[in-house]
Amino acid sequence: MSQRVAAVVVTFNRLEKLKTVLSRLRAQTTPPEWIVVVDNASTDGTKEFLAAEVDPTLDVTRLEENTGGAGGFATGMKRAYDLGADLFWLMDDDCYPEPAALDELVRGHAAANAAMPGGVPFACSLVYFDHDELAEMNIAAPDWKWARLWALGQRAVLVQTCSFVSALYTRETVERIGLPLREYFIWFDDAAYARMAGNGIGPGVCILDSKVMHDTPNNLSGDFSKIDDQNIWKFAYGARNEGSYHLHHESVLSYVRFFVRAQLLMHRGRVALRLRRRITGRLLAAIRFDPKPESVTRTAVAA
Repeated sequence: MSQRVAAVVVTFNRLEKLKTVLSRLRAQTTPPEWIVVVDNASTDGTKEFLAAEVDPTLDVTRLEENTGGAGGFATGMKRAYDLGADLFWLMDDDCYPEPAALDELVRGHAAANAAMPGGVPFACSLVYFDHDELAEMNIAAPDWKWARLWALGQRAVLVQTCSFVSALYTRETVERIGLPLREYFIWFDDAAYARMAGNGIGPGVCILDSKVMHDTPNNLSGDFSKIDDQNIWKFAYGARNEGSYHLHHESVLSYVRFFVRAQLLMHRGRVALRLRRRITGRLLAAIRFDPKPESVTRTAVAA
């Protein structure tokens, strides 16, 4: 693997899962050159655990406040960029890669990049909830020409978006579009970043032989029919963030379609009226919410 890879892991109060992630990263057939961990102000002993680790590849950034997944990945990608990484392998602290996940991802991305006229702006792994069950929330959205690489004999399909659960971005992409939108805090920051990466370039690619497991409590997709009192806080961010992206990065029509679709899904799922009103308020808040990506400098300073 000639290109230098930085694994970027964002963590918040999930120490035992983080330990598993670090173990899986170190057990890769070709380990990443750096493991960049962003600790989002954890209070469960993560700070002390990371401080005691003896690993020259481990690079830790401790934040004094929780900036969410979006802020964490923006911080981690900037740190990886400054270290000199060529490829940025992004994952949450509950993503467990199989031993060959990185090798397959890098090789698959290179093959897809060579086969597509404009290249591919990102690559992602196939994400499992269990050994034989895909993770519903991490199924990458297929592109209309999804089978183009498959028809060429590659174990890969073209996708429009993917999650930050084993996603690979190049240094060129980060220089071109900047960092993830940290103001999103959580939800849709990953899908927005993939769409930004594909603008003017084309779809990304899901590498089917690069496999990871997402250690979540249940296997549910994140659609608006499933809102309840426990998850409303996440959906509130999602409604604002996705609405903002549709309106400010696509079109008014795209925003209206999303607004209507969210309302229909909440109605179909019989979501409580008080929760629907909160989501509607967040959809309207998207009109004035338009954060801009932070750019990176083109001269990295190796640490």
